Amino acid sequence: MGETIFHLDNEGKLTELNESNYISEDLLQQLLADYPNLMSGAQINNLRPRRWLLISREFRVPDEKDTAGGWSLDHLFIDQDGIPTLVEVKRSTDTRIRREVVGQILDYAANAVTYWAMEEIIHCFEEQCKLANKDSEEALQNFLQGENEATIFWELTKTNLKAGKIRMLIIADSIPKELQRIIEFLNGQMTPAEILGVEIKQFIGHNNVKTLVPKVIGQTAIADNTKGINNVLNSNWSEETFLATLSQRSQGDADIVHQLLNWLRPQVTRIWYGSGKRGSMVPVFKYLGVDYYLFALWTYGVVEVYFQWHKLKPPFDSDQKRLELLNRLNQIKGVGISADKISARPTFPLSLLSETAQFQKFIETYKWFLEEIKNHNSKPNSNNLNAS
Repeated sequence: MGETIFHLDNEGKLTELNESNYISEDLLQQLLADYPNLMSGAQINNLRPRRWLLISREFRVPDEKDTAGGWSLDHLFIDQDGIPTLVEVKRSTDTRIRREVVGQILDYAANAVTYWAMEEIIHCFEEQCKLANKDSEEALQNFLQGENEATIFWELTKTNLKAGKIRMLIIADSIPKELQRIIEFLNGQMTPAEILGVEIKQFIGHNNVKTLVPKVIGQTAIADNTKGINNVLNSNWSEETFLATLSQRSQGDADIVHQLLNWLRPQVTRIWYGSGKRGSMVPVFKYLGVDYYLFALWTYGVVEVYFQWHKLKPPFDSDQKRLELLNRLNQIKGVGISADKISARPTFPLSLLSETAQFQKFIETYKWFLEEIKNHNSKPNSNNLNAS
């Protein structure tokens, strides 16, 4: 017997809704395409809820390079951190949901990491937008919410795909216990990839009133530890845990941060480490009693530029000065921050600093940043800020 939930309306009337199967698998697939929030990004990461960009339904997964064969993935989404998310949908009445679906989505993931090209992903996104009568550039910007530039977002997606940092979601109206155990076991062993189940139960009541209730399955303490998350909701990260987690994701990114720390330590007052599931570190320069936050680095492999905080303290309260900082950063190959972001916190992939020449440009930019602060405060007419 299925579950029952109750809906209480504004007039105090209680309606009983009973669990019911979906009429067809296609109906659930269409609901996910139209309402991606059904995949409950807040349950996957409650501190930084996942947002979903639909790339395409029925996305092709080749089984050999440059062939038209292979399989068809139900949906391809990408989250705001550029993590490709492969979605396979099954109804509980489909016998393949017991075990076969796991092998199916692992097949898709293995071949996707090997054969998918970013050009095809971007093209499919643009075609999907055309079918929905949307402008693809506008749709992408609305999705990114000013957190990133389009070119950097696609580059971050490419980096994640190459590194095998992908997410697999098995979605059904009901996930049997056998499948739940397999998902939990695999997710506990995997890194940097993850596999989760999302159960989206449908409840129907009088006059065909419907309610959909999503539940994410597969997140365990073991899985969080494997991925370096460790449920640090209330405790601070440290240099050791930050670097260890970053190196699990990308040793190349960890090497870049080691180099940055070697340069930063003599230059700044302290390095601040954040708290939460996603690790952050921020170099802090204290001058004449005022704390200046240079930028942030994150364990998911990005540099976050702190224009939003710079504008609160001179000399970078000046639009012109922040534009100069932006222009210097844009000299780094692959960085392309637009001028309208000088009051925001745009990001770019840490991997763009892997080349010595590009790393040096980043260092020179923040040498200049520190000198500008010192020079401004050394002027006879400058008004020093109170300590923050």
